[in-house]
Amino acid sequence: MKRIFYLLLFLPLAAFAQQTITVSVSNPSKSVRSDEPVVINLAPYGEIRSALVTVNGQEIPCQLDDLNQDELFDELCFLVNLQGKEKKQYTVTLYTEGEPRTYPARVFAEMVLGNSKDKSLKKNQQNNYIESITARGDAAYTYNIQHHHGVDFESELNGIRIYFDERQTLDCYGKFKKQLELKETQFYTDKDQKAKGYGDDVLWVGQTFGLGAFRGWNGKEPTHVSPVKSRTQRVISYGPLRTIVEVIDKGWQPPTPNSQHPSPNTHHPSPINMTLRYTQYAGHRDTDVDVFFNRPVADYAFSTGIINVKNSVEFSDKKGLRACWGTDWPSTDTINFKRETVGLGICIPMKYVRSEEPANKDNYAFVVGTADDRLQYKVIYCSDNESFGYHSAKEWFDFLAEWKKEVEKPIEVKY
Repeated sequence: MKRIFYLLLFLPLAAFAQQTITVSVSNPSKSVRSDEPVVINLAPYGEIRSALVTVNGQEIPCQLDDLNQDELFDELCFLVNLQGKEKKQYTVTLYTEGEPRTYPARVFAEMVLGNSKDKSLKKNQQNNYIESITARGDAAYTYNIQHHHGVDFESELNGIRIYFDERQTLDCYGKFKKQLELKETQFYTDKDQKAKGYGDDVLWVGQTFGLGAFRGWNGKEPTHVSPVKSRTQRVISYGPLRTIVEVIDKGWQPPTPNSQHPSPNTHHPSPINMTLRYTQYAGHRDTDVDVFFNRPVADYAFSTGIINVKNSVEFSDKKGLRACWGTDWPSTDTINFKRETVGLGICIPMKYVRSEEPANKDNYAFVVGTADDRLQYKVIYCSDNESFGYHSAKEWFDFLAEWKKEVEKPIEVKY
């Protein structure tokens, strides 16, 4: 009995242990790197409840995320700033007790339903906040279920909403200033807010890719993500350094490349489940897109790309980077909206690119695929309204060329 007593005595002390990790981060390029994410997998460290990150003895913001929604943190994230060729050491302390520290928000995400009960609320003051929503595949019209038609998120530089329907299109919000705005405007900027310098919707997307929507491919053209057994949108993380949202399509049977005119003997593979994860880091105008399937999908071809903005100029390096610069109305409402000039871009690792399709009236498209159960790419955009951004096709395309160099030569992390 005495031996058992001692075990019980020391177990609580072990449960409250802390672990310290030294993280070495270096910049391999000569360019300044700002707000570069460092992400640590917490699986080897047990059940972590709080964390502290310091550099040169000074605390910097960090974030704990529960990616699989099991109430346990899976990753720690913090952002670093490095001069060209600079190397820094960060001290990460992990605790098995306490609560995550709070820091000023640099990103935002929201899902909200309209509040028809309170008639006093303006269009951009809806307050039926939700965190996840699932619609059956036979739902009649999911586009209008959520107030602003789907989950939205932003950094100080951008703002995106994803339509909650078979298009799953990314729509863009253009800003004049570097600031968070979607909590106040909800993608429906009113006249007073416009007078104060708030941004607004700057892109008409229709049935196109918009900014990098992920879809099927039937051998000739993109297809919507339909039919599905169910469609879900959810917020995984609200920040303060990165927001993560997911779109989950269960029971989707995308076409195979020969299925536009199938023969009686055409093989139809079983349906797949797909999760699209969008990660938005603070200080970034680009957005990470990770696509996960429940099994290998080598037999399928998919598609993504960007809208062919009216009268746009195209750029392609023929190695996975494609962009455009153009001007069009963002809405059929030509009274309350003005023509908007935007730059769009998409960057796909070449191992996923099967072909770069010729431009048509709707899209600059890629056919993509993967030999296993996942792929990834990045999307990016700017608005000519920005006081801090790019204002010509040349400026935009030159920036994207440098941006791709950084994407292909990330910071180096050792711990």
